[in-house]
Parts: sequence; C-alpha cells; structure tokens
Amino acid sequence: MNKLVSHSTLLVPPEGLLLRSDERIGPSVHLGGGPDREVAVVAAIEVRDAQPRDAGALVALWRELSTAAGLPSRLPAPPSVAAAEVAVSKHLDDPLGRLLVVELDGDVHGMAYLRRTAVSPLHDDTTVTVEYLHVSDTARRHGLGKALVAEAVAWAEHESCAHLAVVAPAIAREANRFLARLGLGQAGVLRFANTLTVRRRLAAEHAPNLLALLSSRRSAFARRAVSSRAEPESAGK
Repeated sequence: MNKLVSHSTLLVPPEGLLLRSDERIGPSVHLGGGPDREVAVVAAIEVRDAQPRDAGALVALWRELSTAAGLPSRLPAPPSVAAAEVAVSKHLDDPLGRLLVVELDGDVHGMAYLRRTAVSPLHDDTTVTVEYLHVSDTARRHGLGKALVAEAVAWAEHESCAHLAVVAPAIAREANRFLARLGLGQAGVLRFANTLTVRRRLAAEHAPNLLALLSSRRSAFARRAVSSRAEPESAGK
C-alpha cells in the first residue's frame, strides 16, 4: 500500500476562506484574504488492495470502463454489488494476482488488476500484467494512473519480475500516450469477444466440417476431465 500526495494551489479571495471541520481537515480554519494570496492544497493519494467494502465503487468504475467509446459490445456488463464483493474476497487470497484501488482524499476513483505470469510459454522469466487500468473521469490529472502503475512496478520488483505489461484499449489515445511516456511500447492488440460469437463466426467462414471438429474437441475435453477425476480414485484403492 502506497500513499502519495498531489500538490495544487487555491486562490484565496480578499474576504478570506473558511475551511469547515470534517474528518480529514480537522477543526475549522480561516485563511486570511489578500489580493494575491495562494495557499497550498495537498490531495492525498493512496493505493491499496481492494476490499469487499469497495464493491460498490468498483462496479461504478467498471460501468465507466465498459461504456467508454467502442467498448459496450466487448466487455461484460457490470456485475451486481453482491457478486463483486465475492470476487474481491477471492482476490485477497490469490498469490498470483492483486486487485488494486486508488483513493483520492479518501474516495475510490481508480482500479487496476495485476497478474503475475510467465512472459511466454517458452521463457522462464515472469511478468506483471496490468489489466483494466481505469481512473474515473472526475479524478483525472491528479496522478492516480501513475500511482497505480508505480504500485505495479513495486510489486514486479518485489516478485523479481523483469517485465511489466499494461493492457489498454487501442482507441484510448490519452491512456496510450500516458503509457508511452512511461516507456511502455505496443507489443500487440488484445481482442475480446464472447466465445459463442467466435464459434458462430468460425462456422460462417464455411470451413469444411468445422462444426463437427468443434464438437469432437468438446467431447475430447470432456473425456479428459472424466479421466483425470477417475485416476485419483483408482490410486486410492
């Protein structure tokens, strides 16, 4: 868990400014006015692992992510808050993955999913992949995306991963420019679709006996699953 601060300035009018008491500021504070008076304002940024209590905020972030330009027909619809709570609980016990949230002044405004995996099926090196990196529209330009990537880098270094990969939609120009500035170059394009959709499109290509081939592969997978379950029972006899 990392805590960062983002600095900005607040112009105080001649009559001054009253900051009312709340749990973050503390007692009420009156800042004296002046024609050119500026007061530093510190915005607290905190990156941490998501907790079940964050489910509502995560669902809202997913809704933003899945309704961005060009994405509605690709990403799954937002889950219920109850389903999200169950999913978040599972991630807390996953040694190979982390679901992160980033807070700005105590409110969740961003998310990212980290996975640790082999960089390829032919290499021993591992990589941390950052997926579903998203910052809410109302909290852009505060460094939240950079804070999430920084946490991914820290975890990669802790896990001795020599590589970092970040998945971003090809149409997200601002996000891709941001990642390019951090030294991340394009290595491919991730495409996403419903399995049934791809199966229908394959059939539409008029490949000979394609439907029969798909059916036989499903049968082979089913036989393999039955066989793998039967082997431990046989070994115990």
